[in-house]
Amino acid sequence: MDDEFLSNRPPSPSQALSPNSTEDPGWWASSDGAETVHLAVRCVMTSLYTVIITVGLLGNVTLVKIFITNSAMRSVPNIFISSLAAGDLLLLLTCVPVDAFRYFSEEWVFGEAACKLIPVIQLTSVGVSVFTLTALSADRYKAIVNPMDIQTSSAVFWTCLKAVSIWLLSVLLAVPEAVFSQVVSMQGHRDDSNVTLVNCVPYPLSNQMHPKIHSVMIFLVYFLVPLSIISVYYYHIARTLVQSAHDMPGEGSEHTKRQMETRKRLAKIVLVFVGLFAVCWFPNHVLYMYRSFHYEHLDLSLAHLVVTLLARVLSFSSSCVNPFALYLLSESFRRHFNSQLRCVQGSRPERQASYMHSTSHIRLTSIKKTTPTAAIIDPAANGNSSRQEVAL
Repeated sequence: MDDEFLSNRPPSPSQALSPNSTEDPGWWASSDGAETVHLAVRCVMTSLYTVIITVGLLGNVTLVKIFITNSAMRSVPNIFISSLAAGDLLLLLTCVPVDAFRYFSEEWVFGEAACKLIPVIQLTSVGVSVFTLTALSADRYKAIVNPMDIQTSSAVFWTCLKAVSIWLLSVLLAVPEAVFSQVVSMQGHRDDSNVTLVNCVPYPLSNQMHPKIHSVMIFLVYFLVPLSIISVYYYHIARTLVQSAHDMPGEGSEHTKRQMETRKRLAKIVLVFVGLFAVCWFPNHVLYMYRSFHYEHLDLSLAHLVVTLLARVLSFSSSCVNPFALYLLSESFRRHFNSQLRCVQGSRPERQASYMHSTSHIRLTSIKKTTPTAAIIDPAANGNSSRQEVAL
């Protein structure tokens, strides 16, 4: 089915991160139950991909729609979260279907243009996710530890500019994928006969250092460095929250307690997003580096097959888990989401008006002060002050 049938070259290690490279069938090509394993993997993987695409589209489209159609939900964190959802939608609509098709075709059938475009899209989506999570962590750091540094009069404008810059940076960093990816015809053997297959390869096969350098750089730029920066931010956030808990009077007002809980909840939501991203993408990065540094050796073990399939499913699952996390952690989003699902029952203006007041924003100010500093803002009179407020 794919290029690991080919005996004249080692397998491409890029499959772990780039869906344009296809390898899996090498594991079962020589086994007695080849067709059974092939069919089982095809059915299971395509079923999982169908679920991922369906759930991901439903969750992310609804998330973006909520933030666009509800002015009360247009805040700095939500702009970043909407950008995350847009990146996930891009991956779900392009890379996942192409990757699913690889279980039904023995060679690359999408042409030279797709060979160059698909890896760029996937790497762009990964970049948008991890860089936006880093920006979100920085925003939580400023809101909780250093709120006075925030310019509330232009917060939304600068946040939109940051989101656009993240997209441009992600595309720019993914351009080399298009430069080096190419469609090649390769000779090999299968079932004791010679075959010629057309495959999309991510870089020149003659350069053995390229996959090693590529995998290490991908791991550093798209995983280790951003998560290290996020860890520093959250270390300071946690330290400030602990310190504020000790400094706060034992009989504080209900308003002060609600303010503290709001800050903790917002930081928790971002941390959960970061954790889900790390869990979903870490196996892929490890597998990619393993293959890159064992480029000349073909691992035909069942364990390698299972790990590869799990890593593939996990990486694409990262594009549909954020709406679920937000649904579980944010009462405001949960109510809006449920309202979207029940929209066919007709709107209820009076109830909606009441709810808009119940989801009013809380301005993020310094938690180092022991006196109440947050003010309840009516969404109908947000003005510039609402630009640095949270609607989650």
